[in-house]
Amino acid sequence: MKKLLVLNGSHSDIPLIKAGKARGYHVITSGNNPDLIGHSYADEYVYGDFSDPEGMLQIFKDKNIDFVCSCANDFGAITASYLSGNLKLPGHDTYENTLTIHHKDKFKEFSDKYEIHTPKAKSFDSVDSALVYADNITYPQIIKPIDLTGGKGVTTVDNYETYKAAVIKAFEMSKQKRIVIEPFIKGTYHSFSTFIVDKKVYTYFSDNEYSYLNPFLVTTSAGTATGVDKVSKTLIEDTEKIVDILNLTDGVFHIQYVMADSKPYILEITRRCSGDFYPVPVEYGLGINWSDWIVSSECGLPTASYISKPYTKQLLGGRHCIMGNHNGNVQDVTISEELKDNIYDSFTWWKPGYEIKNYLVDKLGVLFLKYSSYDEMISKSERITDLIKVTYE
Repeated sequence: MKKLLVLNGSHSDIPLIKAGKARGYHVITSGNNPDLIGHSYADEYVYGDFSDPEGMLQIFKDKNIDFVCSCANDFGAITASYLSGNLKLPGHDTYENTLTIHHKDKFKEFSDKYEIHTPKAKSFDSVDSALVYADNITYPQIIKPIDLTGGKGVTTVDNYETYKAAVIKAFEMSKQKRIVIEPFIKGTYHSFSTFIVDKKVYTYFSDNEYSYLNPFLVTTSAGTATGVDKVSKTLIEDTEKIVDILNLTDGVFHIQYVMADSKPYILEITRRCSGDFYPVPVEYGLGINWSDWIVSSECGLPTASYISKPYTKQLLGGRHCIMGNHNGNVQDVTISEELKDNIYDSFTWWKPGYEIKNYLVDKLGVLFLKYSSYDEMISKSERITDLIKVTYE
């Protein structure tokens, strides 16, 4: 039996683990938190830090593993490409190209050179140089570590005092000790998740993104995205330009963008599974097995062995991450009758007494939603934190 290493075992990795097992692989998960719920879905768990490429390389060799699949984290994508390059594994981009896409400073340099639609940014490798740059900007600005996801270490600033604190915070959190600073573009946030076959966009899934109390953490998504028909051509052209220049392999290519003045500005790109069970609404919306597509492509299987024709029109649907509004022990989660008919599936891990330790990031579960009309989708997505309430003991 072939062995597949999925680089973590969070709830976000469960679709990948299940897809690997459905393929008949012996699935091994790793990561430095053995208590993550996803490990229980795998055949085997091995302790290790998936952001440590050399450590994962040793596990891969010790366990005689055949394939590697990134987890739903950028560090996983980077480690997977490192293993691929060292072991001549199929299904992954080169290590250097993976860094170009996933490290924000490298991506900005690439985008400037090849005129990709993204906000202009400056990168810095010292606090002092970033503070001097304050003399050259107008506010608001957004400051980001170059190597973190989920909004970690990200701050918007509108004066020098907040700017200075945000610079220090971003440097402290960045593993690479590098940051980017760019103008903050006010607009609506969206995803454009594509699948690449022979350097072309084969299909795409789009959605609107909403945040709850943490403005940099997506908690709700609903698609199709507002105005996607007006920007899909630009996004596809940028995608195929990047794929062609970097000679990228088949597989998922996920874009987060902000829409402002009827134009899309690409914020980030990832080449790995998006988190919080993102494959579930994609599979509902497009009628395809997105999880299997990702795993199969990362195992280097021939495209014809897993690809299928998606629906010609995306069905309306999305997902919502249940979150509280302060720390404490959960008593219950109440769902409005108005929303119950929209829920077609769910995955929750909270129980009475579950402790929320950091309400800005802790999640209690994910609900999967469908809608009968675009207006219903927008209305309920915008009000969803009023329709779903966490009560406390």
